[in-house]
Amino acid sequence: MFAAARQSRAFTLIELIVIIVVLAILSGVAIPKYIDYTSRARESAARATLGAVRTGIANFYANSALTGTATFPTLVQTQTFGSTGVMQEAIPANPYNNSATIAAATWATTPPVTGAAGYNYDAATGRFWLNSTTTGINEHLW
Repeated sequence: MFAAARQSRAFTLIELIVIIVVLAILSGVAIPKYIDYTSRARESAARATLGAVRTGIANFYANSALTGTATFPTLVQTQTFGSTGVMQEAIPANPYNNSATIAAATWATTPPVTGAAGYNYDAATGRFWLNSTTTGINEHLW
């Protein structure tokens, strides 16, 4: 009588294999979704930074047009923040290479990638874009 009660409390090998298979299927579905969420988060952070800086550059250009000659900010003015710069706060790091530095670059038909800087800026045209070698990230089209 006691031997039968002890056997009914344990899991069989088949039950354990079924549990492992179910967990494997769940993780096979969950891991790609997690990776997709992290890539979306990086893209959203990059878009937010680009939008904020591009708006700051446009405001700088408009304010300079009101006070005299319309000019885009210099590289130094994009790198400084506060009352003398384009932004009120420091520019956050590029989520793809974790660098917040801005490199001087020239816009061409294909946006150039220069060095290890987080962002590129063309002071002649006012274009500001990510410095990323990540394939599929066409941030210059945002």
